[in-house]
Amino acid sequence: MAKADIGLIGLAVMGENLILNMESKGFTVACFNRTVSKVDDFMLGRAKGKNIIGCHSIEEMCANLKTPRRVMLMVKAGKAVDDFIELVLPHLQDGDIIIDGGNSHFPDTIRRTAYVESKGKLYIGTGVSGGEEGALTGPSIMPGGSPKAWKSVKSIFQKISAKTADGQPCCEWVGENGAGHFVKMVHNGIEYGDMQLICETYQMMKEGLDMTNAEMHKVFTEWNKGDLDSYLIEITRDILGYKDEQKNDVIDLILDTAGQKGTGKWTAIAALDNGQPLTLIGEAVFARCLSALKDERVAASKILKGPKPKFTGNKKAFVKDLQAALYASKIVSYAQGYQLMRAAAAEYKWNLNNGGIALMWRGGCIIRSAFLGKIKEAFDNNPNLVNLLLDPFFKAAMDKAQKSWRRVVIGAVEMGIPMPAISAALAYYDGYRHSRLPANLLQAQRDYFGAHTYERVDKKRGEFFHTNWTGKGGSTTANTYIV
Repeated sequence: MAKADIGLIGLAVMGENLILNMESKGFTVACFNRTVSKVDDFMLGRAKGKNIIGCHSIEEMCANLKTPRRVMLMVKAGKAVDDFIELVLPHLQDGDIIIDGGNSHFPDTIRRTAYVESKGKLYIGTGVSGGEEGALTGPSIMPGGSPKAWKSVKSIFQKISAKTADGQPCCEWVGENGAGHFVKMVHNGIEYGDMQLICETYQMMKEGLDMTNAEMHKVFTEWNKGDLDSYLIEITRDILGYKDEQKNDVIDLILDTAGQKGTGKWTAIAALDNGQPLTLIGEAVFARCLSALKDERVAASKILKGPKPKFTGNKKAFVKDLQAALYASKIVSYAQGYQLMRAAAAEYKWNLNNGGIALMWRGGCIIRSAFLGKIKEAFDNNPNLVNLLLDPFFKAAMDKAQKSWRRVVIGAVEMGIPMPAISAALAYYDGYRHSRLPANLLQAQRDYFGAHTYERVDKKRGEFFHTNWTGKGGSTTANTYIV
């Protein structure tokens, strides 16, 4: 029997579909699962008659691989990855490659890359986005880790990945050690933001404008043909039009408590660690947390008062305002995500290709959308662009949307409809465009109670001063001043 091009461990939904994707592109795949009966079930089911080798042990799987051996782990992030690395290593030779295709936290990937390389092997931590369908038909793939490993997996990854309209693979080398998983984490953070923005728009339509699901379905259908063309708008359209066997709108039967797996939270924490204002994504994470307090919210709704939504304006015009507000806020979500990647690249010495990342996200992944091509153009035109909002295309888009955006936020406040992410996006925009913010007062407060010092507008940056505000303090100051 011919040896396999790659081995894959983990026969859950993503693992099975990636194997079938690889096999359909001409690769022979060896597979293993800790619960060995799943291997047999797979081989007798979806894998029957295909160039897939079912294995009952890691040793057997590794023995069935061409060299350099490529072993991909599609297992739960965390301890399971470390456990499988230890189980696989004894069956590999120097130069062989372990690939983690799960949603691992990037610091773990940094650590694992160093560890596996210390054993003479190579390591890749790759983000894989697209869900069940993407894994089968073509996901977005974001690999990072040991640079020497890329040439050995490039042909496989790029053949199984999604393709742009002009045939370019949505997969390219991201950078060293944890870069691939960091970019995937930011992708998921932007995904949290996008989803929350759409949900806030939906609530305004439903509660504020008293629109039916059928009316909203029609609006999202139209939106998906224009600037907002994207996977998440597309599936929102489908959800709003979906009925069960009893002709009930399924959306109205779903409890309003959202789950999360942690990647959005990781993005928010990374933003805080790197001093980057990812306010929109942070609000999206907190909105899920608030949704989980269902019982508390039901009780509070009977006690806490606020305005009752009553829209008296031109509904059609306000729907256009919502479209513009959603588009502008979506741009902010990406701008903030790219700010974080720029800061992390400097911190971890990664040479990230920002335009290439946009290309990887144009197909296959959850946040794929029409304007990702414009993001690629922005960074192609100016690789040192510090913020997407400063690119001429996106600046013009914000100028065009601004009045509508403000009307939507004002309307939400007046009607008492929560729009934390859309409001945060506008507040970020207004904060970023201000040359002077009230942090001078904040720094004076810090110096008053903690002698934290401050810089002055009439002195060079890097010179620090302290005022004896009460006349009772001394000249001793705190020894740290962190901006």
